[in-house]
Amino acid sequence: MQRRAFITVLGGVIAAWPLSARARQTAKPARLGYIWIGSKGSEHSTLDGLRQGLSDLGYTEGRDFVIDDRYADSRPEHLPGIVADLIRTKVDLILSPGNPVTQAAKSATSTIPIISTTPDLLASGFIANLAHPGGNITGMSLTAGAALAEKWVELLHESFPGVKNVAVLSSPISLASSAYLERIRGAASALGMQLQNFSAGNPVELQQALGAMEVAGIDGLVVESDALLLANRAEIIGFAAKHRLPTVYGNPDYVPDGGLMSYATNIFDSWRRLASFVDKVLRGADPGTLPVEQATKFDLRINLRTARILGLTIPPLILARADEVIE
Repeated sequence: MQRRAFITVLGGVIAAWPLSARARQTAKPARLGYIWIGSKGSEHSTLDGLRQGLSDLGYTEGRDFVIDDRYADSRPEHLPGIVADLIRTKVDLILSPGNPVTQAAKSATSTIPIISTTPDLLASGFIANLAHPGGNITGMSLTAGAALAEKWVELLHESFPGVKNVAVLSSPISLASSAYLERIRGAASALGMQLQNFSAGNPVELQQALGAMEVAGIDGLVVESDALLLANRAEIIGFAAKHRLPTVYGNPDYVPDGGLMSYATNIFDSWRRLASFVDKVLRGADPGTLPVEQATKFDLRINLRTARILGLTIPPLILARADEVIE
């Protein structure tokens, strides 16, 4: 083989290597900034899924990337400072689960790529449209629009027809909450259910909301998909258990921790898929040109152990539909 031909072939082989293999030769590890609104350890599905997805793509942590993770300990007011500190460390991109973190990151930078998962990136105003997000934000919408909120109420009604006075726990920080509430209210009305909304944007407000629920005479609960609420799920699950409330959660991570049932996208799987966005951005793609993905598959998870403790009976037809049942 002639020398020029050999060099051409070798160049083609190198270009086909996975990014991680080439990164070992040419660059230091990519620095991925990650911010969670709660405390360390309460976000397990996101980082576990991301690490698995990057591993599937041929990345090795420590060699090809490092994760600089920061935690707001359920204090939204700390987010601007955390984002500013990450920016000073010159991260290559920011990973932002949830509306509060995404809003803080968006306010702080228009140049560093932001890869986000929120209930609805479009409804929350973070992107211009799904196909061409524009700006520096892309990622995944986990609820595929407000229509999913109707399913939470319908599931509560199908599982426990006697429930008539329903509380919805939402977050004022979530810019999509009003759309959810409108759909939930319509579904509840059609099913002959009364609806009361309780809102919490920080731990103090959460305790106030739970206290107000206690005297409101509710007999069922829907917990919206929201990062701040998820970060404080121990208090919410404990409240539902204390009052023996049939509860449907908009995030699956409540159920392994004692929540009764959830109807939602799989967070671990979503963040495993999110790794492909990280890969593309690290290869030089403009996040504003990467179409946002919308969740298309939703899992029904039921904690049968919790049902027994609460003295609740899950109808066999609902159990048969479940994607996961915790015994």
